[in-house]
Amino acid sequence: MAMSTSFAVLDGYARLRQQVAVMLELARAGEWDALIDRQTGYLQLADRIQQLDKEAVLDHDSLQRKAELLEAILSDDLAIREQLMARRSELGQLMDSSRRQRDLHRSYGKQATSVVDAADKFGPGTL
Repeated sequence: MAMSTSFAVLDGYARLRQQVAVMLELARAGEWDALIDRQTGYLQLADRIQQLDKEAVLDHDSLQRKAELLEAILSDDLAIREQLMARRSELGQLMDSSRRQRDLHRSYGKQATSVVDAADKFGPGTL
């Protein structure tokens, strides 16, 4: 039982490593919906591994392999988090811009729209 459990644990960590590598590529490509879809499977797999890991007795080589896999997983996880932080910042800037545009429209109403229309007709810097 211990041998099959240890194999299952290492296999699970290897699959988790593959999953997080795919998630990192999705984050780098800006595929946010696909990243979120993958996250569910990642979390389910991580929960399954956690249960198996409690029962497994790993020898020295298996522990070494597990440590290598965990290091790679954590490295990719950190890179994903950095991508997400950059995306959050980008969305914050978009929200600020939208908020300023809304406030301008509320303050000046139709006048703000006519200024934008005139700039479109005559080009920038001619007004």
